[in-house]
Amino acid sequence: MKARVFLSCLALVTVGCKRDSAEQKPAEAPSAPGAATAPAPKSGKPQVLVANYPLQYFAQRLAGDVVEVRFLAPKDEDPAFWQPDEKAIAAFQGADLILMNGATYSKWADKVTLPESKVVDTSAGFAISFIQVTDVITHSHGPGGEHSHAGTAFTTWIDFKQASLQAKAVRDALVKLAPSAKDTIEKNAEALVDELDALDDRMSALSRRLVNQPLVASHPVYHYLARRYSLNLRAVLWEPETVPDDKAMADLQAALNGHRARWMIWEGEPAKESVEKLDLIGIKSVVFDPCGNVPDSGDFMTVMQANVKALEGAFP
Repeated sequence: MKARVFLSCLALVTVGCKRDSAEQKPAEAPSAPGAATAPAPKSGKPQVLVANYPLQYFAQRLAGDVVEVRFLAPKDEDPAFWQPDEKAIAAFQGADLILMNGATYSKWADKVTLPESKVVDTSAGFAISFIQVTDVITHSHGPGGEHSHAGTAFTTWIDFKQASLQAKAVRDALVKLAPSAKDTIEKNAEALVDELDALDDRMSALSRRLVNQPLVASHPVYHYLARRYSLNLRAVLWEPETVPDDKAMADLQAALNGHRARWMIWEGEPAKESVEKLDLIGIKSVVFDPCGNVPDSGDFMTVMQANVKALEGAFP
């Protein structure tokens, strides 16, 4: 089943779930501008460093306490545009395994030297099908400053079939790192892939109800979700915590020209005032959190299950 997938790529912006967690203790804040962060003490277990929260979840879910998984990006930054300091880079360089998202996710990685034998690009297996983004603008959010998202769309894991492939790449890397735990890792991977495949089945069933339903997204981060599940989607450039001003509402009206959407998909829970403004023009709100950083509560799987349930509720 194919439908036109409208990707009005004004920008490819921050991936949601920027929250704290005991598992995500980033290096301590520098005491002065440019100061390096302090490395976390090692546990004696193999050190696995990851580029984003989905990979942290996959690695911890598969290996348990066999390895120490470290995700260093702070809670208030988009991991895709985070700039690690010297100590964080040293931690990556000294790791036993480095799990990268690929698809141009970690912009900093092109500027440093990492040990190639320890780096695993978890999306390499489907690189031939990456989506290229050409229509973008420069913008800023959080403490990271201005940047552009031209190039490759990188929220690969919200296509749940691709997420399964990334989980399998993590499995293979962990088995190589900790062969004595092979049986446990493979058993855990089988359970994880089954859960991701179940989400894929639910979204595929939902896509049959959405194939002719125009939708609008608060941000153009849903490229792979839209392609996999045939969503007829256009995007604007809104932040969940920011109430749209007159210009933002005009941009939305332009996006709706010839595309009579009645639902907006948000990365995070939108401000009450934003929901009310949309209600006035006949648009309802639903959240699909990409979960690139650690969530407030629950974990990657519970967030994704909540995302799918929210869409199923919106389109029964």
